[in-house]
Amino acid sequence: MDRFPSLTAVRAFEAAGRHENFSRAAEELGMTQAAISYQIRQLEGHIGRPLFVREKGRARLSDSGRRLLPAISSAFKTIGDAFAAIRSEDDGVLAIQASVSLGATWLSSRIGRFQLRHPDFAVRLSLANEVIDLVASNYDAAIRVGSGQWEGLRSEFLFRQHFTPICAPSFLKQHRITRPEDLLTAERFAPNDVWWTEWFAAAGVETPPLPRRGVVMDNQMQEANAMLVGGFGIGLMSPLFWRTDLESGRLVQPFETLYFPGNAQWLVHSESRVGVRKIERLREWLREEVAADRDFLPAEVWEPL
Repeated sequence: MDRFPSLTAVRAFEAAGRHENFSRAAEELGMTQAAISYQIRQLEGHIGRPLFVREKGRARLSDSGRRLLPAISSAFKTIGDAFAAIRSEDDGVLAIQASVSLGATWLSSRIGRFQLRHPDFAVRLSLANEVIDLVASNYDAAIRVGSGQWEGLRSEFLFRQHFTPICAPSFLKQHRITRPEDLLTAERFAPNDVWWTEWFAAAGVETPPLPRRGVVMDNQMQEANAMLVGGFGIGLMSPLFWRTDLESGRLVQPFETLYFPGNAQWLVHSESRVGVRKIERLREWLREEVAADRDFLPAEVWEPL
């Protein structure tokens, strides 16, 4: 027996097995139902066992067919991804997804430099806190928070997640905040978030914060807007995202203590897209941007998990 059966027969089996319907497989592949049946019979003869159980005018996968189908479907997907990766070399649009807090601050303030360096690429940046399926979506890459372990994805460490209280200068002065303990009674965004308890502990405050009512917002952009426009509140924010505002004095970081929740920001993309030019240029550029910020924060922020 030849090791490899007819690719046409294998394709017919995969479509028929996925639909468990010869007519729908024929429509998908532009073949007749008789041709699908013939190809599958050829394949069954090649392997010496039935792949479908034919009964009452319909066909369902046999045990052998059910074992074989996932591997065949996966193989065709890998082939499709490989051709998509080749086609994408000439695709001039780089589509990136990122969370709102990072994307609207650190990334959006820099992405213009990437486009100027690579004018042959158009950049589409989408911001959302939901995790997208990079394998099934039209995005080339994403910046994602986590441990760096995602099946089917290549991950590159950027920096550790880090948080510290940040507020407007007027808020700091009005509430006479000079010690971490002073924040226990200050208007904190998301005051009952466990991260506040962790930050207070890291800052050496032995008394944990008491539950209280307060304002909870979806992202750091909303918190910063309340601070900058209304002078209200102090929030646990990532100083890297707000470097420009901190250096200009529009926002202030009262204390050096950083809280690390144990995850990090990663550039991720499908393993099947390794080597795609636009993604590789993005990776190189992000490394440079991260390196340029190393002087702003302690070395611990830049240490991989």
